[in-house]
Amino acid sequence: MGPVYPGVMRVIVVGGGAAGMVAAWRAASKGHRVTLLEANGRLGVKLRISGGGKCNVTHAGPLKEVLACFSPEQARFLRPAMHRFGNDEVVEWLRREGVETYIRDNGRVFPLDRPGSAAAVVAAFESVMARAGVEVRTGARVTGLEGRSPKLTGLRLGEERLVADLFILATGGASFPETGTRGEMLAWLRELGLPMRPWFPALAPIPLARPRPAWEGVAWRDGELQLLAGRGGKRLARFKGDLVFTKVGISGPAALELSQAAESARMSGLAHLVYAHDLRPFEAVEAEALADARAQPHLSVVRWIQRWIPERCAETLAREAGLGEGHRLKDLPKEARRALVTALVASDLGAPSAVPLTKGEVAAGGLKLEAVDPHTMAVGGFENLRVCGELLDVDGPVGGYNLQAAFSTGFVAGDL
Repeated sequence: MGPVYPGVMRVIVVGGGAAGMVAAWRAASKGHRVTLLEANGRLGVKLRISGGGKCNVTHAGPLKEVLACFSPEQARFLRPAMHRFGNDEVVEWLRREGVETYIRDNGRVFPLDRPGSAAAVVAAFESVMARAGVEVRTGARVTGLEGRSPKLTGLRLGEERLVADLFILATGGASFPETGTRGEMLAWLRELGLPMRPWFPALAPIPLARPRPAWEGVAWRDGELQLLAGRGGKRLARFKGDLVFTKVGISGPAALELSQAAESARMSGLAHLVYAHDLRPFEAVEAEALADARAQPHLSVVRWIQRWIPERCAETLAREAGLGEGHRLKDLPKEARRALVTALVASDLGAPSAVPLTKGEVAAGGLKLEAVDPHTMAVGGFENLRVCGELLDVDGPVGGYNLQAAFSTGFVAGDL
């Protein structure tokens, strides 16, 4: 367990995102004097743009299932915090503050669809913090930490120096620097002798070495994105879900989910991406092609492909298989038919280019979990330092998991 803090304390929370706002509210609601420092001109900047402004606040289901979507090490670390402030508690807390939510078929929890739903989530946090007496200072970018183990002695805001009994750091990762998350806190914590994992892109769009700008905005749905160790190589990772083409590559749930693995494989020199539109065995899809050719002798190759692939892509895919609009399915020789089926069960996307850290919904890396008490978020070796949110080495999948981790760890960090 972390240190025991007797009496009313002066608490400074650095970072006005999801974790920081929860930590500030919780600490103030326990009677402590809390100041929240936010570098931006307003709170919750990243929250306001999450989910395209709709804000996927958490993921529904038993906590055991939610935790199972993190790595085993991360799940063990998060378990105590999520049992104290889990997905049901988040939903109920928002409801009490006038933010009703609903669950989509995929388990993701959103505020009810209406203009500014993400802003309503931030407004709920601002309201509870105001009632609890949190002093909020925006435009207050921390420029350094002071002290060393076993105690921080203060922090710097330019020429200003602030002191407190307890410091809670919730400055986020290094993705989306335009929202204020620049990742500099990691270097300062390293200077304190704490173990760090460098920032690494996660949940980011994947640029392609051979992009398809003509397909920008086109979505491939209901298939599976697969990462291979080079063309035709061993499958390294897979994710069933949609992808969307961009000018420079692919985005969408499947791309975001495989971005960290794709960048790791690219750096090793063996990375190739394919998309399986039909998850049945090759032989089953080929048998369907033969049956359709017999039943519909005038069916063109391109029309057949459009059962799986949007019209905008079908002709290109057929051409890459050596076929065209004029080819009928029934006239294909065996090798051409097999090339066509291959184009469906493993549409070639080519090699990924470098995945940009700054474009990720979250950044992997951060303060290693071995340095933090999961029951308090207290940092080992320091009697007055706690860390929560994305600054921790926690990165879950897309779907509300990372916000839930931020809410849970923020709650525990502020539960003094």
